[in-house]
Amino acid sequence: MDMLFSPWRSNYIDSFKDKKEDVKCVFCEAMNESNTRNGSLVVKKNKHTYTMLNLFPYNSGHLMIIPYRHISDFTELTPDERGELMSETDIMIKALTEVMKPQGFNMGMNIGKAAGAGIDAHLHLHIVPRWLGDTNFMPALGEVKIISQDLLDLKNKLVEALKKI
Repeated sequence: MDMLFSPWRSNYIDSFKDKKEDVKCVFCEAMNESNTRNGSLVVKKNKHTYTMLNLFPYNSGHLMIIPYRHISDFTELTPDERGELMSETDIMIKALTEVMKPQGFNMGMNIGKAAGAGIDAHLHLHIVPRWLGDTNFMPALGEVKIISQDLLDLKNKLVEALKKI
């Protein structure tokens, strides 16, 4: 079995360990940003969810679809929230395909710290574009992940692609 290691991920998760409970949720902060253009990684806002680029991406184009409600339990989603989460996943896969031409996708949720959630208090669905050979020696040996695309540039391309969908 081939194994991929992401040692930088544990550093990211560990950065939350000593934070107090009164620390603001980064997802709640992001959804309240009034400007979805300059500096914000929010790509699109909907009625029940919004989509943003991941500041610590596993791969170029790594998006997250996030319900507005600050919940951590998938079973607490309303039918409308679940429906929009799935329909938005379809739309974002189409936008990513248009802009980045990936050969595949990983998508899913890490629910709870034990499941690997870096931010476990606010549910979010990851969409990660993939290409054959998109992993290399840098993460395993150098503890460095190379993301070759500027996040804000990618965000603007996705916003433009969404206008066509």
